[in-house]
Amino acid sequence: MKDPRTFADIIKIFTGLISLAVPVVAALALLAFLKGLVAFIAKAGDEKSHAEGKNLMVWGLVALFVMVSIWGIVRFLSGEVGFGPTLKLPFLPPVK
Repeated sequence: MKDPRTFADIIKIFTGLISLAVPVVAALALLAFLKGLVAFIAKAGDEKSHAEGKNLMVWGLVALFVMVSIWGIVRFLSGEVGFGPTLKLPFLPPVK
């Protein structure tokens, strides 16, 4: 990897790192949510474990929301500012 020479190079490196890290952290958040769901259902009789499972599910959902939001913001900015690859969506041809 070459040394960054411009601000655009630094931004490309930054967005590349975030693009790699967000799916991993989102997967961990999903696992935390699923662990909380299992604890919530399996320990329904025990009030303390039930509450801990519910708490873990809530924080897992919050983490998923934050990760997907960060991922979307980075993809939007990289596409709009032009620092990275953009997502090309197919559009229907105009009606004549």
